[in-house]
Amino acid sequence: MSTIAFLNIAMHGRVNPTLPIVAELVRRGHSVTYYTSPAFREQIAATGATVCLYPGGEQPLPDPPTPVTLVEGLARTTVRLLPAVLTDLRRVRPDLIVHDNACPWGAVAARELGVPAAASFTTFAFNRHVPSPTRGSWELLAAATARPRSLQGYLRARWGLHRRFDTRGLPPLDLGNIRQPLNLVYTSRAFQPAVEDFDQSYRFVGPSIGARRVDPSFPADRLQGPVLYASLGTVFTAVPQLLRSFATALAPLGGTVVVSTGQTDPAALGPLPANVLARRFVPQPEVLARTALFVTHGGMNSVNEAMYAGVPVLVVPQGADQPMVARRVVELGAGLSIRTQDVAEGSVRALARRLLDEPRFRAAATTLRAAQHEAGGYRRAADEVEQYLSASGPVGRSAPVDPSQRG
Repeated sequence: MSTIAFLNIAMHGRVNPTLPIVAELVRRGHSVTYYTSPAFREQIAATGATVCLYPGGEQPLPDPPTPVTLVEGLARTTVRLLPAVLTDLRRVRPDLIVHDNACPWGAVAARELGVPAAASFTTFAFNRHVPSPTRGSWELLAAATARPRSLQGYLRARWGLHRRFDTRGLPPLDLGNIRQPLNLVYTSRAFQPAVEDFDQSYRFVGPSIGARRVDPSFPADRLQGPVLYASLGTVFTAVPQLLRSFATALAPLGGTVVVSTGQTDPAALGPLPANVLARRFVPQPEVLARTALFVTHGGMNSVNEAMYAGVPVLVVPQGADQPMVARRVVELGAGLSIRTQDVAEGSVRALARRLLDEPRFRAAATTLRAAQHEAGGYRRAADEVEQYLSASGPVGRSAPVDPSQRG
């Protein structure tokens, strides 16, 4: 059996899809070492992987998390983490490194060690038709000019990387789109935009959804249909009034309305209708399995899970790649979208009523549900990893691929 190292960014949206794959690889007899931050130690340990913590504790997101600050933050984090990570990887001696598509230290580590690497895309796959947020563009240049400190920090970090490590093949700028000879994309070909323009290195394995620990504190027995569910994820702090608007808008339409408040204290929403259940975190796949409508920020994992359950969605994009996800949902007819500034009790209720009453939305979501399931999920991803390991062997191990050389 092989030794596999996973290197990731400490975000729920990046880590969660990898966990069922890691558990499956461990079940098949592989040794998996996972590099992460303390917040994810327990979740990863539960898969059977060996957990190695990055030096320095938690790895906070740049503030604000714009493409410019993200590129700078990724470069600086790579300079900071690589020495310790490489020292440990030389001890582990992995046969393969699997890293997030926005994890430069994973790509550089693979190059330094001379082992094959695979990229893990929890977003859409990106190319010239599906632009990466960190791609070179006039908008990014203008933003960098307006933030000279970020630009200078990025250039210093890149120079430091160039002097100390083998960075050949690492994108000069687009650090949110690091591709490899194997790219695991956690959605179906049906949901991926411009899918026909991606080569065979991209494996659209579908949502990676495995068994999750049961939350005994969640009162699943209280859910009365139709269940309506609203969540803005865990990254962006939701304004209490926004969450309250969802609750009051949906309450007359549902049996039970579940609101996941994330970083926001549920008490900040004030008194809510009796059929509203507001909690910081909920077991999302379990709730979606019983949901008639999902109001979401449009995070890729959340929308993938909704499509996996065949649930129509109302997308309220908050940032990052969420506007792109919202456009794809609307394009495929599986939901509607509304801007945050347009959210009000009346507007949300009107759109929710359409999604519940017009059969075409449920029909489109059901079609996508079939595609999401047929893609294969975490078992297919594990198969792809094993096949790649077998093909790579001890000779001809590949280095990071320059995105400009692919379509």
